[in-house]
Amino acid sequence: RKFILIYLFIYFQEDRFAFLTEWYDPTSALLRRYQLFYYPRDGSVEMFDVKNQRIFLRRTKYNDMHQEDLFIGNRVNVFSRQLHLIDYGDQYTANKLGSKKERTLALIKPDVVTKIGDILELIYSSNLIVTKAKMTKSQAADFYTEHQGKPFFNNLVQFMSSGPVVAMELMGDEAMSIWRGLLGTSDPAVARREAPQSVRAQFGTDGIKNVGHGSDSPAAAARETEFFFPSTIGHGPSNTAAFTDCTCCIIKPHAISEGLAGKILNSISAGGFEISALQMFNMDRVNAEEFYEVYNGIVTEYPNMVTELCSGPCMALEIHGTDAPKTFREFCGPADPEIARHLRPTTLRALYGKDKVKNAVHCTDLPEDSVLEVGGACACCALHTLKRHP
Repeated sequence: RKFILIYLFIYFQEDRFAFLTEWYDPTSALLRRYQLFYYPRDGSVEMFDVKNQRIFLRRTKYNDMHQEDLFIGNRVNVFSRQLHLIDYGDQYTANKLGSKKERTLALIKPDVVTKIGDILELIYSSNLIVTKAKMTKSQAADFYTEHQGKPFFNNLVQFMSSGPVVAMELMGDEAMSIWRGLLGTSDPAVARREAPQSVRAQFGTDGIKNVGHGSDSPAAAARETEFFFPSTIGHGPSNTAAFTDCTCCIIKPHAISEGLAGKILNSISAGGFEISALQMFNMDRVNAEEFYEVYNGIVTEYPNMVTELCSGPCMALEIHGTDAPKTFREFCGPADPEIARHLRPTTLRALYGKDKVKNAVHCTDLPEDSVLEVGGACACCALHTLKRHP
């Protein structure tokens, strides 16, 4: 009896994290709200219907959700429903999970855009999450307007306008100080003496060509993130997709969540391909079903393929290279990673895939689909109008 009482005490005192979520119901075209409860002790979830004031899903073990997935703004899949986490459900959750959470802008400058894979690996190894990313033109004069009139302003604007940049929103505990610490001091020469492992020490040239930018305060982070990823009308600076002589690659959600994006980007570059556009996006279930519609009823993995594609953020890439649709598809390897590891062990799916569903990347199947897929994926809003091949 004493053991039972102790067990019950532990059970009822266990952590429970609560979030207010929204789910778009495509059948009724309504936005429905649920409270989502997550129990880290056993990885179980529970859902409560806010409007109808009743339990929607009784507490159930769910292996596909993890505590690191739980932050405001993220989208999580619970039994094929893509839930948008819009607020904390109680003060305990806000204090426990949100007290140190920060968002900051990381801007990668033109001279090191080709090193984005290495930089992403450093970001992931520092326990930061990339929640948004886009290769774009910097619109430097507007972004650096606070420096207008300073001696270095014209040179800075000229350099920042010389090529594409990669803007990212990073999220994590004390994200601002961690990212600025990864960058190192603004002068790469000083960084090489004081912090030789910093990004600026490794890749920086001088005080302007110094790899990247990091927000220096919460207010600056909010303003700068809004510049590239506006929360209101518009999409901010456009991506750099050229839509010519290209093919499409999508890094799948499981690879993003496993921190493999940097390694995959490095492998693509090492394979002789140019990444001419990059953008993160979330795909809802309706769009994922249309994207893979050609396989509905043809392959048994179709339902799981759809679930994977809308289970979290993806990263869309525009790829350039000689006969890119054909050569890049060969570079990705067979759809089944086990077969790829036997027949093509250096391909992307052999290196980073897990199974036929979680096989690291999607790539364009037919050359005539390449421009359409790049246009749909990089726009992040027109995917539902396309019907593609995995």
